[in-house]
Amino acid sequence: MGPTARHLQHGTAAEALAARYLAGQGLAPLASNFRCRFGELDLVMTERKVLVVIEVRSRRRTNVAMPGATINRGKQRRLIGATRFFLLRFRQFAEWPVRFDVVEITGELTGPVIRWSRAAFSLDDVAAR
Repeated sequence: MGPTARHLQHGTAAEALAARYLAGQGLAPLASNFRCRFGELDLVMTERKVLVVIEVRSRRRTNVAMPGATINRGKQRRLIGATRFFLLRFRQFAEWPVRFDVVEITGELTGPVIRWSRAAFSLDDVAAR
């Protein structure tokens, strides 16, 4: 297996780990790897009556940067665009508040460190820049 395939396999496993972790924290899964022309939403879950869009970032090593630090303004815009598309497609959530969370997974997946940042950014953050 080449480095790209290993990276994708690690990312898929990290997303599944994040989904299990968040479900254990009381969030209910709606979708994973929702793709559209604007990009991809790793996880879409609900917490009470809030739609939670979760970006999962994982790194085996953190000597360069924490995984969440790689979510720049352009990535935030793509996440927002994909979320708008999701809301058009699933209108039953159109009136719900939306929250953007980030789950950072560091280390090996057999003994990871998981850091959940609730409301990591908002529509206002991206619009103000």
